[in-house]
Amino acid sequence: MGGITVSEKKEFIHWFLKNYELQKKGTAFLLRYLSSDNELLRRVHFVDNVRSLGRSLIISTKCSDMPPFRFIKNKQVESDVETAFFDIKFSPNEDIYIGLYFKDRNSCPEYAAVLEGNPMEKQDLVQDKLLGLFAEILLDQAVLEFQRKQLYRQIDEALETGDKEVFMELSEKWLKILDAKK
Repeated sequence: MGGITVSEKKEFIHWFLKNYELQKKGTAFLLRYLSSDNELLRRVHFVDNVRSLGRSLIISTKCSDMPPFRFIKNKQVESDVETAFFDIKFSPNEDIYIGLYFKDRNSCPEYAAVLEGNPMEKQDLVQDKLLGLFAEILLDQAVLEFQRKQLYRQIDEALETGDKEVFMELSEKWLKILDAKK
């Protein structure tokens, strides 16, 4: 991931802290700490959704209905800011994904400027597309198999009733199906 500079992230954090009041006071300290270290800030990624990401933070303002603070790492969820701080301090080489929740976040140009995509969402989209293609192939095969069986039954009926014209017509269709399989 990349593209957003350290200075852009730093400016955004300062703007954010100046314009919004956080539900949990310690989170402001944590954001200031992140913005004070350029190497750490390189590993910070603001994302819309922290789902399926390694080390992530959910931070909410007072104007949001979301939980005040969540630190997620290895599928463990903590609500203690100190735990997150010490993890970040002692593991500075791991990426940190931050989901901020505040009023009008979807229409905020400052937030949009630092927002990055969730790399796992791209993987999920590819997986969904592959599953969709697989489902289409299975459905096509099922339809063809149904049509083949129906044609086979109709040929049997034409033989039983002695309808030579229908038999010849259906036999041609049958041969075309066999040719298509080759």
